[in-house]
Order: sequence, then C-alpha cells, then structure tokens
Amino acid sequence: MRKPLPIILLCLFALTAFSQEKQSSDNPFSAINKRGYERTKGILLRSAEKVPEENYSFKPVDTVRTYGQIIGHLADAQYLFCSTASGEKNPGLNIEKSKTSKADLVAALKDGFAYCDKVYDAMTDAAATQTVKFFGNDVPKFAVLSINIGHNMEHYGNLVTYMRIKGIVPPTSEQGQMPAPKQEKPESQPKK
Repeated sequence: MRKPLPIILLCLFALTAFSQEKQSSDNPFSAINKRGYERTKGILLRSAEKVPEENYSFKPVDTVRTYGQIIGHLADAQYLFCSTASGEKNPGLNIEKSKTSKADLVAALKDGFAYCDKVYDAMTDAAATQTVKFFGNDVPKFAVLSINIGHNMEHYGNLVTYMRIKGIVPPTSEQGQMPAPKQEKPESQPKK
C-alpha cells in the first residue's frame, strides 16, 4: 500500500513543472531574458564575494579599473539599464567612484540586482516590445535588458582575468561548473 505515495509525489512534481512551463510560455522572450540575467547575477555575486578584500584595489596595469571599481561599475550599470527599461529616472549613485571597501561594493551590487530583479520580474513580452530612449536611440525594452546581460558577461571576463592573475579560480571554472582550462607550466610559455 506504500506505492501510491511515490505516484502522488511524482504527479505533484509534474503538475508543478507544467505550471512553471505554462508561465514561461506566456512570455517566452521575457522568461529567457530573465533566466540569462539570473545566471549572470549569480556569477557576478559569487565573483564579488569570492575575492578577498585586499584584491579589491588590484589592477593589472594603471590604465584599467581596479577589481573593486569593476564591481562598482556593474552595480551602477544595473541601475542604468533597468531604470531605462522601466521608464524610471536613473538614481545615478556613482558607486564605482564612491565606494571602495569589499563590504560596501558587495552590498551595492546586491542592491543593484535587487533593483533589476523587479524590472525583469515585471517584464512581459508585450511590454518588452515598447521602445525607450537608450543612448539617443529608440530601443525595445527587451534589447535594453538583453544588453545588460551582455554587459554583465563582458565585465565578468575582466573579473576572470583579475582572478586568474591572483590565483583565484573563477566561479564558472569551479568544480561542478564548466571545466577549467588546462594551465601551462611557466617554463613552457614563450619568453619575451
């Protein structure tokens, strides 16, 4: 008589999965955009939290941002892209220039993502086709939110380089994520 319990649980799981699939199929473009954003958000938050405080002031050369400035820039960018897509005024917090400690920058990045969460959550496919002014052009809201995802990953690439220089394994190369690239031994690298 115990066999009905697994069947009932399986049916409940299938019903939940169907319900979630139905929600996504109502707004497939917005749903896929939100999933991409959620992935980049997770990767960037893990990157911000993983790097020690002393490396937040690190930059490989004088002509680029520090690790902390990139985190601040990403926090600022969440407000830029998501305020544009929502039609709100960008609060212009200038996090990149005003915050330097890891704790402040991680908190600001989380706040920026919380701001964007509301915009991605509320976006529908119909609303996503509406145009907004973005850097002087009329652009669909969908594109603004998609560009945010690309921008997030562009700067994740910067963060990866900084982490690798400091001997830190980036989140997407951790066990269970993507396979880490093979490291060449220093003596096998060409001399300059």
